[in-house]
Amino acid sequence: MNREYTAITKQIGEWWVGWIEEIPGVNCQEKTHEELLKSLRITLIEALQFNHEEASSRRVG
Repeated sequence: MNREYTAITKQIGEWWVGWIEEIPGVNCQEKTHEELLKSLRITLIEALQFNHEEASSRRVG
């Protein structure tokens, strides 16, 4: 199942900062907007995989 996530990005001084609205803890900071979006994608994928592994390890059965 493909889901859509909302990336909030803004430039603060020389840095770009952003986060994924739906997943707490997925936030990044990079020098360019393109690098920021790439980092957010990678961090989101890692967070989703971690959450899936955590949920799988807690299953009863």
